[in-house]
Amino acid sequence: MQTTEETLQSLFGRMTGDEKHGWAAASTQSALWVLYDRVLNVSPANIDDPDRDRFYLSKGHGPMAYYAVLAAKGFIEPETLNTWREFGSPLGMHPDRTLAPGVEISSGSLGHGLALGVGTALGLRAQGRRSRVVVLMGDGEFDEGSNHEAMAIAGRLGLDRVTAVVIDNSSASHGWPGGIARRFTMEGWQATTVDGRDHDELYQALTLEPDGRPQAVVAEIRETTQGGAA
Repeated sequence: MQTTEETLQSLFGRMTGDEKHGWAAASTQSALWVLYDRVLNVSPANIDDPDRDRFYLSKGHGPMAYYAVLAAKGFIEPETLNTWREFGSPLGMHPDRTLAPGVEISSGSLGHGLALGVGTALGLRAQGRRSRVVVLMGDGEFDEGSNHEAMAIAGRLGLDRVTAVVIDNSSASHGWPGGIARRFTMEGWQATTVDGRDHDELYQALTLEPDGRPQAVVAEIRETTQGGAA
């Protein structure tokens, strides 16, 4: 019987070709699996339920691990992964919500996901829903001003159903003094830094009781030396 890691590696291995963001995708694998396997209330059975949780991949330029997890959870047929990089495949180098089952937003341009997540959370609040909105970002996205604006408004409005999962693989051009978690706490967020490969640490951070503030989980990836964007 395959382990979770072996299953994901097998699915990931179906996607071949000249793809330049393999390490950017690999750094997200643990966080994605914990979210879809243990945290998010979303599945192929409730994908149209207005009360489902929403997951937004802001780090959309490296979607291979995302596609593998969606296949593992039944959103995508595993055989579809074999079409990666082929003309006409629904699995683009950036995820397209109109083509790939389970994908909530089309993404790839850095800095858009958190603003979309904050807007969604505001809309859900106006409807009286308590659905969770989780946005997975890369540390390189903090060079984009739109993220700082989204962080500020989410903190001031107390959007406690928004969670930012930040994959920190030290790829940002400038970094942030005191670390990324401090940047969030300055704007009124609850922020935790964890080992981005440790499933239990990720789960514990992602299931903290809401305290009236939006939440940030900074997942540090330190062992990868091959590089990768955001």
